[in-house]
This record gives sequence, structure tokens and C-alpha cells, in this order.
Amino acid sequence: MACLEGVDNNENVVRVVEGPVFVKNKLAQVLVTLIYFEYPLVWSSVFVDFMGHLSKGGVVIDMFCRVLNGLDDELISLDYPRSPEEIAVAARVKDAMRQQCVPQIARAWYDIVSLYRNSDPELSATVLDCMRRFVSWIDINLVANDAFVPLLFELILSEGLADQVRGAAAGCVLAMVAKRMEPHSKLPLLKTLQISRVFGLVSEDADSELVSKVSALVTGYAVEVLECHKRLNSEETKAVSMDLLNEVLPSVFYIMRNCEVDSTFSIVQFLMGYVSTLKGLPALKEKQLLHITQILEVIRIQICYDPMYRNNLDALDKIGLEEEDRMSEFRKDLFVLLRTVGRVAPEVTQHFIRNALANAVESSSERNVEEVEAALSLLYSLGESMTEEAMKSGSGCLSVLIPMLLTTKFPGHSHRLVALVYLENITRYMKFIQENSQYIPNVLGAFLDERGLHHQNVHVSRRAYYLFMRVVKLLKSKLVPFIDRILQNLQDTLSQLTTMNFASRQLSGTEDGSHIFEAIGLIIGLEDVPAEKQSDYLSLLLTPLCQQIEKGLMEAKVARGEDFPVKIANIQFAIVAINALSKGFSERLVTVSRPRIGLMFKQTLDVLLRILVEFPKVEPLRSKVISLIHRMVETLGPSVLPYLPKALEQLLADSEPKEMVGFLVLLNQLICKFSGSLRGILEEVYPVVAYRIFRVIPIDGLTPRTGAVTDEEMRELIELQRTLFTFLHVMATHDLSSVFLAPKSMTYIKPMTLLLLNTSCTHKDITVRKIAFEIKVSKVNSSASSTTVNSKKLYLYERNMLLILSPEVVYSVPPMQCKIFQCNTPDV
Repeated sequence: MACLEGVDNNENVVRVVEGPVFVKNKLAQVLVTLIYFEYPLVWSSVFVDFMGHLSKGGVVIDMFCRVLNGLDDELISLDYPRSPEEIAVAARVKDAMRQQCVPQIARAWYDIVSLYRNSDPELSATVLDCMRRFVSWIDINLVANDAFVPLLFELILSEGLADQVRGAAAGCVLAMVAKRMEPHSKLPLLKTLQISRVFGLVSEDADSELVSKVSALVTGYAVEVLECHKRLNSEETKAVSMDLLNEVLPSVFYIMRNCEVDSTFSIVQFLMGYVSTLKGLPALKEKQLLHITQILEVIRIQICYDPMYRNNLDALDKIGLEEEDRMSEFRKDLFVLLRTVGRVAPEVTQHFIRNALANAVESSSERNVEEVEAALSLLYSLGESMTEEAMKSGSGCLSVLIPMLLTTKFPGHSHRLVALVYLENITRYMKFIQENSQYIPNVLGAFLDERGLHHQNVHVSRRAYYLFMRVVKLLKSKLVPFIDRILQNLQDTLSQLTTMNFASRQLSGTEDGSHIFEAIGLIIGLEDVPAEKQSDYLSLLLTPLCQQIEKGLMEAKVARGEDFPVKIANIQFAIVAINALSKGFSERLVTVSRPRIGLMFKQTLDVLLRILVEFPKVEPLRSKVISLIHRMVETLGPSVLPYLPKALEQLLADSEPKEMVGFLVLLNQLICKFSGSLRGILEEVYPVVAYRIFRVIPIDGLTPRTGAVTDEEMRELIELQRTLFTFLHVMATHDLSSVFLAPKSMTYIKPMTLLLLNTSCTHKDITVRKIAFEIKVSKVNSSASSTTVNSKKLYLYERNMLLILSPEVVYSVPPMQCKIFQCNTPDV
């Protein structure tokens, strides 16, 4: 049937090979299945039998190719996952074919292509594609010889021939090039191919199938030459491989810049491999320096955004966001390559970036925005590999690049991408500006005008707030002469921030605008600022924020429905802004040298504590107030103590387990900051904490069956228990164990002791067990140190409980750390 012969001498049987394609494919599949089970043991002559009929013409040849292709798809090719059984059968079939018929098949390929190249190019292309599949496992000499190689290159270079045939011939040569071989055998083969004959073809129509096939051949050849260069050690072979590489690289760079690159070819991997061969060289030759420049140009082109997404990327809509995420991932390896090139040839790299910036500024092409953004991105990425010292000194072209960056008005600055990468660059190279303060006015101009904080795109202006804060942190005192200019330029921004409807914004937390207050606080909080001016500056900022809080509290009381979250969000932002503003003021300044500043923060704290009275159960406000108290503890120092009882009382009222965690963390900070000064407050607070704890955590600790709680509730309870032990441990290590013995706390000694003992014995986390034990030891030691009879009885009780319930933990502690081992029973 496959060979145009009748069955059982019946010439009237339908000729399947002249039927529809799907029928021929089914017949080929049947034959492949027979080969799978019966070749070579049962039907050993299947291929020889078939080849005897190839002279009947194109339909039989086509059927033969379908069988060979089906055999590759279904059994031989490693492009598909194979079972151990299939791998064994494939090995059996290939071994038999090598011994029996592969040379004849190869000869048939040659004859058919030579005969049908002009009359039936489609059949010729089919045969060549079939041959390409088999090159990887047959003897290379059957195809890489004086007959086949000239034929294949003749086909590739024949302008009058169909592109289909020329492209298929290129695929065969690529299969020879990519065939697994030892490098000492591969290199002579690569050299004899004289691949340079096809270089001119890649400059033709980039969209044609032929150019795509030839491009794949050239890049595949380059990969193999590079691999030979890396694996061969002799000077002679390295010289040969480098010559071949130098010959092919210009075409490879052209393909990378202008053509659709084959999916199997990794541009970055190849270029990284080439650059790595240059690392060990004492000095780069002129040709290698030229290659470095071409690599940099490839990187620049590859990282450019497609202009079709320009508006989407500026507005950052769904399409723009997806494209930015895709490019961000795509660029990662290219930037790694850039930094590697920068280390191998730093001067060439910096010179290239300088030229790229200059060309982008002067360019009037439609890709202007994308080219400017790409050039600025190159500069930004380069900074990641530079040492701090190199950046400070402005080594190489950096002393030209940074002033150029600061003094040039780049085209497309209104576009979000250009504006963002421009500001990021200034921030990255601030070490240079620190050493060259003459450029500070340029930096301030970039951030304070329409390029930064006043940019028309809200995504840029919000990001500028954060970056400006980072700039201020680095420059600090150098900005004191510019305070009036800064505040004057920020007046409209600050006014907008204190009146904006923050609940409607959808920007990330790091870009919520509060960073601009932190930046201002860092500047006006310096002791270099005159005291009177400092008070005036702070008043100008705190007054509208406090007014915003007071107004928000009044409006939130009567707000209904969707309006309530809006009012809460406005209050929340004002708290965050005050918190950020205070970061610039040191404890010494506000409490010693300029107490007037401290008074202003105390008055602000009075306003903020009203929030806990008015809305004690609104979690966003509660968490922000706790955060501010944390900050005020560091800013006001001991002068904050009078405010703590009221604040702690409000925070502790009706606290849920999740809220208790934040409360205990605050207490930990207070204890670490004030130690014994907090004893009186703790004696009032601790009993309430213990009462709340034992309402939700059993004495025998948390178990999977602790009440009818959800997984989320159990996680909250576990976190609460862990935070509680940290709190108790902080108390114990700050000489506050006597709080446990205070009259109001006596009720909770036994349950807390049992909780700690059970935890030290049974908790699955050894760290938690040790913490619980250390707390218990501290309580025992504190009881032992007390002179009252009740304390001595308590000491004996707790000591014996420790020895009975947790002996293995007790005896793991060095004796000198624990008075348990120093028991003096007659004293009781």
C-alpha cells in the first residue's frame, strides 16, 4: 500500500498514498507501530524493501519521509518525554538501522534532492527536513562529506531556488553543526564548513523564512565555536576557534539587532559566555573592544520598550502594567550582562553609555522616549557594579556622565518611564554629589520642579517623595542653606497632601506621600537650623496636620456608609505624616537643647491620644497611634512617661488577641527604654494583661483542640502566646520580676507559673521552651531574693514545681545562672 502496489495482486485496491494527507499519516503511523514491535527481529527488511520502490516517484518518496518522520516523532526524538521501554526500543531500532540501511538512506536523500531540487522543491524540502532529524544520531561522515556539504551550500546560496528548499538546507547544516561531538573533532568540521558564505544572506528581508533559517544557522554555529574555544586547551586550537569566532561575531551581532532570533538561542547566555572568555586576557585587542561595543549596542536595543505600548506604560493601565512586568523580567539577565561587560571593559562601557545618552537627547526619531529610557536604564544598571569609592571619585567617564545627567533636559521627560528612571539615577549616584556639592542645586531642581515632585503623572510624583527623602538622608546638613527654597517649592504639595481624599488613592504604601514629611523633618530637625526658625518650620507643618485630625474626628463621628472610611483614611494619613516628620528630631534636641520643640510634640501627642478615646476599636487608627507612640518614645524620651498611663489604658480596653500583640510589643519597647522607671505603670498594667491572656489561652497551653477556633484564630493565639513570652522575658531580664509579686498580680502567679511550666516541658519549639524556663527561673530568683515569708513560700513552691515538671530543662542550665541550685531551706 505504501509503495503503490496492489494487495494480493489486486490492482484495483485504492492507492492510499494518493489519498488525503490524514490518510497517508495514518498509514505512516501503522508502519511505525509495526517497526516498533517487529524491527529488526521479525521484519528486518522494512527499510530496504521500502527504498527499492523510491524510483516510482514523488508519492512513494513522500510516504517514505512520512514514515521516517513518524519514527522520529513517536520513538527516537528526545524532544518528548520517553518511558524506559521506549528508550530501549529506540536504541534497538537505531542500532539496527545503523548496521543495515542508514548509508543507503543517506545516499537516497542525496539523489532525491539532486533530482527534484528544481522540479519539485516541496518534495526536496520534505526530504531535507527528514534528513535534518536523523543527523543527530547517524554517522556524521554520511552527511558532512565532499558530496553533501557542497550540495547543501549550493542550495542555500541559489537565488532562483524556492526559499523553502534553501531554508531546509540551512536546517541540515545547522543539525551538523549542533551534533554532539568531542571538541577536537567538532572544530575541524566547523572550519571546513566555511560558514562565511552565508553571512550575506542575513541582511536580506528580515521577515522572510530563509533569513530566519540562516540566522539560526549562524547563531548556532557561533555557539558551537564558542563552546569549542572554552573546552579546548591548546594554544593552536584556541587560536583557530577565536579566529572563527571573530569571523562570525559581526553577523551574530547584526542578527541580534535586526532579526527574529531563534527561540533555542539565548542571546544573554551566548554573550555572557563570550565575555567570560575575555576576563582572563591581560589586555583586549582592538577587535575585541569593537565586539564589546557591539554587545553594548545589542543590550541597548534589547532593553528598549516597544513604542506601541507608550501610552499604556505612561498611564500604567492593565496592558502597560503587564508589559512593564514582562520587560522587567526580560531585562534582568541583560543588566547582569551589562555589569559583567562593565567590569571587563569599564571605560568602553561608560563611553558607550555617554554616547547613548547624547544620541538619545539629539534624536528626533519616533522611538525617542524609548531610547532615552533605555540609555538612562543602562546608566542606572551600571551603578550597581560600581564601588562606593569609584562613585565618589567619579572614576572614568562618571565625572562627565553625572553632570550631564543633572544639567540635561531629556526629551520625553513628561513620560512616566523616563521621569522615573531619571530620578532613580540621581538617587543612585548621590555618593558623587556628596563629594561635589556644587551640583546640589541641580539635584533640588530635578526633584522640586515638574521633573519630580510636581510631575504631571501621579505615579512619578509619589515615587519622587520617597526618592527625595533618600536624597535628604544623604545630604542632610548640606541642605540647610536651601531650607526656605525647599519649603517654598513644597508649599502647594503639602497643602494638597493635608486636604487630599486619601481613601480614593490606589498607590502602594511606600508611595503614600508621607515620605515628603520625613524628608522635611530630616532637614529642619538638624541642630544647624536656628532655634526660632526651627520652631516656626515645625509649627507650619504640625498645625495643619493636627487640624486635619481634629476635623476628621468631628466629621467621622457623624459620617455614615462609605463616607466613614474616607474620614478615617484622612486621619490615618495625618498620623503617619506626623510620625514621619518626627523622625528627623533627636531625643537630645527636643528634651535638652530645644525643649520648645519637645513641647510642640507633646501637644501633638495630646491630640493624637483623643483618637483612642473617640475610636478605640478602629484597627487602622489604633495601629497607627501605637506606631506613633513607639516613635514618640524615641523622640521625647522620659518626658513621654506622663502620657503613658492614659494611652495604655485606652489601648488595653477591650483588646482582642490580635490587638494584644501590638500592645505587648509596645510594652517591650517601653521596658527596654525606661526599665525600672516603668515599674509603677507595669504594676497597674500587668494584672489586666494577665486577665486578658487567660481568657483566651488555657493554663496548659495551646493545643490543636483549644476551643472551637478557626485556623486563622489559632494563628493569632499562637502569635499572642509567643509575644507574651517575649514580654515576660523582657520584664525578667530588666529586673522587673518583682512586678509579678505585686499585690494586684498575686492572683495570677499560679496560672502563669503553670503556663510557663507546661510550655517549658511540652512546647514543640525548643526556643520557646527555653524562654519560658528562663522566665520561670527569673521569677524563682526574684522570690528567693525577697525577704517576705510569702515570697519564700512561693520560692519553694515554684522551685519544686520546676524540678518535678521540667528536670531536663533545669539541669541543662549552668548552676551559676540559677539560684535553684543555691537553695537554703532552713531560712524558710
